[in-house]
Amino acid sequence: MVFDFRFWRYFANQQELIGNLGSGTMRGFKNRVWMVGFFGLVLYVAQEMWGINTHHITPLYAFGGADPYTLARLSSLVGIILWAVLYMSFHFFGIAFLLNRITKIELSRLAVLQLYVVGILLLEKALLWLTFMMTGFTTHISLFSFGPLAAAVFEDTFLVFFFNQLTIFSALIIALQVRFIHAFTDMNPRKLLVILLFIHIVMALITASVGLLPLEDWFAQYIERGVFNE
Repeated sequence: MVFDFRFWRYFANQQELIGNLGSGTMRGFKNRVWMVGFFGLVLYVAQEMWGINTHHITPLYAFGGADPYTLARLSSLVGIILWAVLYMSFHFFGIAFLLNRITKIELSRLAVLQLYVVGILLLEKALLWLTFMMTGFTTHISLFSFGPLAAAVFEDTFLVFFFNQLTIFSALIIALQVRFIHAFTDMNPRKLLVILLFIHIVMALITASVGLLPLEDWFAQYIERGVFNE
């Protein structure tokens, strides 16, 4: 049996998708991959143009003039595009490959799973951005995570960043991964859950560690040196 892959149709009906993958041949998947990738790039670029994470280069407009500020914005835009490609590629290709090594499930099936994971992550970012536009301000802490609660309890920045990676969307992703992978393997569900939790916790720890690095300040200092050394 040959079936057409429809992203939104199967997003709400994962059981039908699992059944079709187990008994048929899928077509149209690559087009949906490009669709999700294009949406992700548009989302990241739109956020950048709106001003998310660009406050660190604002002083350049006052002290360096319009031209250096424009150059800094263009550099920041290129950087966010590269980050978007890296971020989506990691969750799509990288995690699918890792799960393939662990579960021995066909990589093509895991790619379908991870496409939905990328879609959920982008949906989270879109909803958060919509909240920012409605309120008129941004924060480094996601409203959908344990970050706000951690900020109220802990003073340690690392712990706040760590809990900020644990969101309701993370729970949705883990539930989706457990259900999907369990349908194609005999692995014990509890063992599978522990493995997935471990992967997500490790990624949260890495992200929290990177979040402590003053990347925005480094970028601003690099641009400022280029401006004022002219």
